[in-house]
Amino acid sequence: MRPWLTLTVPELLAAPPEDIAARLAFAQAARHATLELTQRAAWIATARLLQLALAMPEASGWRVMLEYDLLRLEKRADCVILTDRAVLVLEIKDGATAHTLADLRQAEDYALDLHDFHAGCRHVPVVPILVATRGAAIPFDPPLIWQGVPPHPFRANGRSLATTLQAIHASIGVPATALDHAGWLSAPYRPVPNVLEAAAMLFDRHRSAEMVSARADAANLTRTTEAVRRAIEAARTQGKHLAVFVTGIPGAGKTLCGLNIVFGALRGDGAAFLTGNTPLVEVLRESLVRQAAPDGGRPRMQARAQAVTALQNVHRFLEHYVERSAEKPPERVIVFDEAQRAWDRAQATKPSQRRGASKLRDSEPADTLEIMARHADWSVIVALIGNGQEINTGEAGLAEWGRVVAQSPGWQAVAPSRALSAPLPSQRLAEGPQPWLGIDDDLDLTIPMRSVRDPQGAPWVDAVLAGHAGEAARIARDAGGVPYFMTRDLGAMRAALRHLSRGMRRAGIVASSGARRLRAEGLGVQAADIPHWFLDRWPDIRASDALETYATEYDCQGLELDQVGLAWGGDMLRLGGVWRMRSLSGSRWNTVKNDTERAFILNTYRVLLTRARYETVIWVPPGSPAADGPWHDPTRNAEEMDSVASYLTACGVRALEVRPAAAALATLL
Repeated sequence: MRPWLTLTVPELLAAPPEDIAARLAFAQAARHATLELTQRAAWIATARLLQLALAMPEASGWRVMLEYDLLRLEKRADCVILTDRAVLVLEIKDGATAHTLADLRQAEDYALDLHDFHAGCRHVPVVPILVATRGAAIPFDPPLIWQGVPPHPFRANGRSLATTLQAIHASIGVPATALDHAGWLSAPYRPVPNVLEAAAMLFDRHRSAEMVSARADAANLTRTTEAVRRAIEAARTQGKHLAVFVTGIPGAGKTLCGLNIVFGALRGDGAAFLTGNTPLVEVLRESLVRQAAPDGGRPRMQARAQAVTALQNVHRFLEHYVERSAEKPPERVIVFDEAQRAWDRAQATKPSQRRGASKLRDSEPADTLEIMARHADWSVIVALIGNGQEINTGEAGLAEWGRVVAQSPGWQAVAPSRALSAPLPSQRLAEGPQPWLGIDDDLDLTIPMRSVRDPQGAPWVDAVLAGHAGEAARIARDAGGVPYFMTRDLGAMRAALRHLSRGMRRAGIVASSGARRLRAEGLGVQAADIPHWFLDRWPDIRASDALETYATEYDCQGLELDQVGLAWGGDMLRLGGVWRMRSLSGSRWNTVKNDTERAFILNTYRVLLTRARYETVIWVPPGSPAADGPWHDPTRNAEEMDSVASYLTACGVRALEVRPAAAALATLL
């Protein structure tokens, strides 16, 4: 991304403020945006402010960038200044009389975004400054000590900005090598949008190209999207029905890939995103509506209608067309999210209190192929496969898809090799090569994208859940630490999450749906309204960052948070060197012996351990010690929870030290 206007400090000082405002207005017009008079007045005031603040010898070699686009945030930083030793990010509130918390978080978020996603900021101090032009004078205290991440925002007013810039400049000191301005300007800015941000970009036709450029460094995702495009084009030109299987590790971008098919370059095919994940549908729909029509009214109704068409509940989609056997869906391309979780025949045809008599006649894969085959010429099913994320009874697995493709005349499939090599037969598309199956390894997503800074998080989780403590410890050691911390104190976990969630980043607590004794440890309220939980912010008590309620694996699969607090439950313990899975029945735990059910519980913790884009803080409750005597609670045995904590420590999890709130977590960053 580029700033709207770049000037050296001498150029800034020589230009009339009205000319600077005019050049910014021209840049805004080139982006097809409407100029308001208040914006022009604000630009003139900003130019005058900067001219007064930068009229000092130290700034003669600095460079000023105005209106710096931050793609992921869909916002612009008012001013970014390159000195010889730092990147200064200024958020200027003209006429403001106070440095509000919301404005401080905004300034901090801009600096964090540049630090994380701009290659020129990786090893350079990035310093946020909030300027409330009519606010109180704030002394520069304490001095800036660069610790590898942006500090909390410094505060200045219209009169003190110059002295604040001087103090920051002097506090950093002279670097061994001066910051190369030309190199910084040419360095890539490649943000990693979260699922909701990416969906909003793709939903907006004017910004879908920006989404593609945002992930230009994710070659794996780009290659997979191109492989899907090739397959769709082959089906169209050759007039065939094709099932395309996309596999990937947790956090590798399967949902982004699916959303790009529906909203991105392939939207002309009338694609729809189908998922059985009701919370994902609800959150995505509500997020898109809020982004597209924040002021409500008719635009909001139109945005909701578009979102409902593009994002559909797969169960309702199938029931609709099974019941109407002569009707063809308007979409020739559908994306089936988490296709390994499609229902088998027994689950799909089973009546329930919610659905009454089931309308489905066969397994969900079988009914899906039959419905899409109603297009006589061509159609494509893109099946997104989350390896190791089956979490519920009745999920057919990949084998059912292979069975129905093989038995459905006119259907072919293409998949990566991974689809044939899973350890469990139910997770394999077929047993070896098949005449109906083509292999394209570009359809396998292997590079973790969710974790912004620590790509070793995913393999560490795999080793932990596989019971390989030594391998997990090696991964953590070689990586210099993984972004997983552990505490036995619920209050410390909450304090850590609040400290880590800087700027506009979002934290939340997650827990297994089977962790039913957490309420006795002080955490017993499951989130009731998931769209509010994911989309609203504190002080709304329904929001995730209120840290009052938790989301289960069913609520958060396919979605993500910046920081996650994982409450470890008694449903999965590490005893005698093996994982022991349990389910609570009445007032006692029962051991789960069925291999499939055991796998579901293991995968539940895989989902929960891979929800964070940055840090995960694991809270292992202290449990009830035998010393409690008659009040000892055997459903919360302290020794069993101690065993989990010991195992995680052996795997290389980092201890979270309990510290006063003001100093909490300083050593973690």
